Formats: sequence, C-alpha cells, structure tokens
Amino acid sequence: MHDTPLSEIPRIVLAGPRNAGKSSLLNLLLGREAALVSASAGTTADPVTRKMELFPLGPVALTDTAGLEDTGDLGALRMEKTRQAVAGADLILLVTPGDLPPGVSEREILGIAQKSAKPCLVVRTFADRPVHPEKAVWTEEYSCADVDNLSGAGKGRLFELLESFGSRLSPEPTPLEGLIGPGDLVVLVTPIDVAAPKGRLILPQVETLRDALDKDAAALVVKDRELYSFYQSLPAPPRLVVTDSQVFSKVAADIPGTQALTSFSLLFARKKGELKDFVQGMEALSRAPKGARILVAEGCSHHRQAEDIGTVKIPRLFRQMVHSDVTFSFSRTLPSEDELRGYYAVIHCGACMLKRTKMLNRLDAIRRAGVHVTNYGLFLGWANGLFPRALEPFPEYFP
Repeated sequence: MHDTPLSEIPRIVLAGPRNAGKSSLLNLLLGREAALVSASAGTTADPVTRKMELFPLGPVALTDTAGLEDTGDLGALRMEKTRQAVAGADLILLVTPGDLPPGVSEREILGIAQKSAKPCLVVRTFADRPVHPEKAVWTEEYSCADVDNLSGAGKGRLFELLESFGSRLSPEPTPLEGLIGPGDLVVLVTPIDVAAPKGRLILPQVETLRDALDKDAAALVVKDRELYSFYQSLPAPPRLVVTDSQVFSKVAADIPGTQALTSFSLLFARKKGELKDFVQGMEALSRAPKGARILVAEGCSHHRQAEDIGTVKIPRLFRQMVHSDVTFSFSRTLPSEDELRGYYAVIHCGACMLKRTKMLNRLDAIRRAGVHVTNYGLFLGWANGLFPRALEPFPEYFP
C-alpha cells in the first residue's frame, strides 16, 4: 500500500466548515493520531493526506482539508487549497456538524459535487447530540452516516457506506489498456542518460512494465543503443514497441516501418488526460502566430538538468521548426483562468505524478480559457516526424 503512488489510488477528501470534526474523523478512520486535533478554529492549515487500506477498493488516500469560511488573507489561501482538493477528489466526504443548520460552505461543497458529478457521502458529526431539523431535511437525499468521533459510534455504518461507494469510483485506465493482451510481447525502450534517476526507472516506465505483467504479457526492456540487435534476434515481431519520446527518431530508424510504435508520454497522455484534445492542440501549436505566448506546465517538482525537456528542448525545437518570435513561460502550478487567457497554448508534461481527476480539472480550466493544449509526448513525436505513426496503435484513432 505504502509503495503505491498517490497518483494511482482513489482520493477521498474530507471537506466542511471549520470545527466540524474533519481531523478527528480522519484519525477515527485511520485508527491512529494522524492529524492534529484542537477546539481552536483553523487548526488544519494545509491539506493532510494519509493512505489506508479500504476493502474492497484496496489502498486509498484520505485528505483532511482546512475548513471553509476561514478569514483573512491566509484564510483565503487555505480555502483555495481546500477547493482544489475537493475538485481533485474521487469521493467527497462532506463533514458537517449534525446539530447545526447547514451553512454556506456546506452548500458550496455539495454544489461542487453536483456540478462535477462526483460521488458525495455526508457524515454528520457530533452524533451524541440531536440532529438539527434543518440539517435532517437538507441531508435526507444523500447517503448519510451519523458519527460520534470521540466514542467511535457510527464508524461501522460509515465504513459500510464507503465500501458501497467503491463501484462508483472509476479507476484510471492502465498505460497499455486495449493495446496488448495475454501472451503478447512488448518492447520498452528506456534510455539511460544524465537525466535518468540513478539506480531506478522513472515512474511511467515502471507502471508500463507492471501493466504488461498484470496483463499476462512479456516485456523486453532495452536501452536505445541495444534495441537494434535485440530486435533482430526476436523470433517474431513484438505486439508493440514503447519508447522514451526523446529517442523517437533513433528507435523508428532501428525497427521496421510496419512495427507498432508509440511512446510512454502518449500512453500517459491517454491515461491521464484526453489524447484527442492533445492531438488537436498540437495541430494548432504547429500554426502558432508570431508573438504567441506559450506556457510549459509541469505537474511535479524535479531538479532541472542542463538539457531539461520543458525549459530547454521544447522551446529550442519549437523555434527551429515553427518560428522564433514566441515567448515561453514555465510553471509547476496552473495559473488562474484569467491569466491563462493571455496564452495561445499550453504544453503540459505527461502528468505521471498527477491523478487523472486533477489533470482533467486542469484541462477543463484550459478549455474554459479558450487556450489550445497539448503535451510533451505529442510535441516531441510531432517534432520527430512520427505522426501519424505514433498514434496508429491507439484504437480510438485507427480502429
């Protein structure tokens, strides 16, 4: 459970007004003191995430958030982080004091759940007190559990409801979903260069390898320099070759033109976002007007190397292949929609460290701003002249 990346497991977000008992409910669910509990309002500042095993879902991530209805500049920042956490949730636990009438923040959370069609489970805390009549009416149409955080009364009912919500949580597609099956062979080309982490593979490579094994297929993992000789020794062509985007051209030259070929970035573009949107965005990016502003967005923090993809290689390739009259900006957080409107296009990373729900929220914000969007893998594939070949393995393009 603890080795499963947070980007790959369902996220359950506890949200509600201040002093509703969110942190103590998190501790109750985990069976340990994982969050600081205090009667003082505003004890929880930043979202706190912990993993737990929840049958039949397996590992899930529970996120405790700061209460809405906070005050001051710092309170506004806390509330924005809470809204972001709720937007990225797979399941919302609306934690509301059962003995009080519904407030503005609780209505806001339910509004987010309804607008985004996210499943929402209401937890009425302080179950040792009578339920307020308005709260009883307001929550009657939702699945609801009454819990006393101090005594633990109602915990069993809450777990029953959580388990019943399992079928409503849509798992992310796997990297190789629909592309290989039992008995197939997939070749994974993983360059080992100065940007490769010492002693390990990067997350997309690891997940793709594991997915091949889960599908009862075999995987041959090679570096780009050894691909040609190993490929020639195979008794039959593999079902698929998957390569790092940066060696697209070399890999394509070392294998037959009839061999199905794609990249880790394209696998994750489909897994984490909407591949068709990225393809359309790449077509628009190739026609970017002079003076355009382009945002390179990333989903995680990493130490940038001398030949960093986002800050060095993509801008250089764009200026070589389209034109040099363009301004590039870089961000690891997505700007506001008003700020996004100042850009012509966004080139996003593969989002391997983001949950699909969070990436889809980012894409929705970019669409609402009227901005084109593509991703690293699409751009590098286009720059290396491998379209439409790199898309041919995907049934949504070539059924």
